[in-house]
Amino acid sequence: MLALLDGQEWIIIAVVALLLFGGSQLPKLARSIGQAQKEFKKGLNEGMDDDEKSSSDKS
Repeated sequence: MLALLDGQEWIIIAVVALLLFGGSQLPKLARSIGQAQKEFKKGLNEGMDDDEKSSSDKS
């Protein structure tokens, strides 16, 4: 879905975010989104590791 957005649409989204959250809150919002993404990827990797361990135990 994100690939369907062109440059102009990203600008409109950025302006709306600026209006909703204010300039001072955007860095905090971006930081928290980055941390959430990092934790999500970490959880996925741990889940894959657990799956590999359980499949090797069955063999």
